[in-house]
Amino acid sequence: MSQDEYDVAVVGYGPVGMATAALLGRAGHSVVVVERYGGLYNLPRAAIFDDETMRTFARLGIAERLLPTLHVQRNYEWRNGAGELLIEHDFAATGRSGWAEWYMMYQPELEESLDAVCRASGVEVRLGSAVTAVHQDADGAVLTTADGRSVTARYVVACDGGNSFVRRALDVGMDDYGFAEPWMVCDFRFTRPVDLPTALQLGDPARPTSIISLGPRHHRFSFMLDDEGDFAVESAPEKVWARVADRLTPDDAELIRVATYTFRSLVAHRWRAGRILLAGDAAHQMPPFLGQGMCSGVRDGQNLAFKLDLVLRGAVDDALLDTYQPEREPHVRAVTEKGIELGRMQTIRDPGRAAERDRELLARRAAHQAPESIRFPGLGGGMLAAGGPGRGALSEQGRVLGPDGRTDLLDQVVGDGFHLLVADAHLAALDLPALAAAGVRVVGFGDRPGQQEGATVVVDVDGTYRRWFDGLGAAAVAVRPDLYVFGASADAAPLAAELLAALGAPVPALAER
Repeated sequence: MSQDEYDVAVVGYGPVGMATAALLGRAGHSVVVVERYGGLYNLPRAAIFDDETMRTFARLGIAERLLPTLHVQRNYEWRNGAGELLIEHDFAATGRSGWAEWYMMYQPELEESLDAVCRASGVEVRLGSAVTAVHQDADGAVLTTADGRSVTARYVVACDGGNSFVRRALDVGMDDYGFAEPWMVCDFRFTRPVDLPTALQLGDPARPTSIISLGPRHHRFSFMLDDEGDFAVESAPEKVWARVADRLTPDDAELIRVATYTFRSLVAHRWRAGRILLAGDAAHQMPPFLGQGMCSGVRDGQNLAFKLDLVLRGAVDDALLDTYQPEREPHVRAVTEKGIELGRMQTIRDPGRAAERDRELLARRAAHQAPESIRFPGLGGGMLAAGGPGRGALSEQGRVLGPDGRTDLLDQVVGDGFHLLVADAHLAALDLPALAAAGVRVVGFGDRPGQQEGATVVVDVDGTYRRWFDGLGAAAVAVRPDLYVFGASADAAPLAAELLAALGAPVPALAER
């Protein structure tokens, strides 16, 4: 293979492209990234990620490096123009994925960590290489870049943002929900400690505003504009400082960025065109009110990375890639639609309607009615077991005691990849060498930790897995590398057989009985 021929080419080197490239590089594939900018963007765009995304970052080995740069957010307030609390969402210190449910970040610090992982994983990074043409045939895809070079790859993952060149070159249309709002985003770097709200939405009909932390050293104020054209005037530094004067002064911070965004809600009609796949904002855009834009893109990357790994290794046919959009799109649409709902509620501009909203929400609080829980759907179909409890749900992760005497989250003890989690009494019914050969990490839960050929026995320190298994009525749960449940069963052997079949591996006779 020449230097310009790769297994996968990733277009775009933001967090989604970085995570996708790193996952594939760590799996042993030859990966190149082409990025139009000459360096890391070095300015914040996304601000929030959740525990599921942090679990991905932990698998990439950067969680501990990130933690000092993050702010763990425990609640999210919605107030009206008078400052009255309308809604308060609480977030757990430990979520389903074993990490805090909500982190506030300064994106350049995240990108520095992801860039280091990519380079350490053997990913070739070509900065200053804008893609100018895309061609594909039955054997691969060719990207032509502005510097006159070309890249040939078996597959291409386009993570090149909302204005994706690749999506436009493929003539892929977008489904528009019709939600479009112009906002001005103002980012500050602290020069001294300041007491500011860390996650606040102000539903002031005169000036809807968002105030959020970007980690310990940065903060963001966002203001809804009446019209995109207002940005030219309102972005003047003296205008920005006047807007924030009641909370922040030039003695407290420096203004590092003012940008305008129109928050949109779009979903691409096709996420796969032959050997080219769209991910992140190239495939979907959503309003920021749930903080799920980057998270959704990282989920795309996780889903694609493990499927491309199987295809590139020849374990399965590339028809597996056809499950990508059916698995991810319902989740994306659910998040988008909830974000639109919240956005429309926060940005009511009519004072009469805003007062009506306030009365209703204040009455709910007075009656001690908790706000509706924000729950995201699992997977409804695709690469999943034929049936069983928990199928397609996001998996849980807890602390375990491993054979080396260390207590940590499961991923850090046994590694990533496919997991088959079983009560240790079921280990004898499994063909452990066959599962190991297929790349499945078998984890048994017992009274004491230990290691045997093809399986790791751990202790469920906090009872996380006991409660999860009891809730499912299961003795075995198979988890995909993207953290979603392949299937669960009261009998480990049939579940193992179904997983092996899905991975294109031989199914042992023992598991078939």
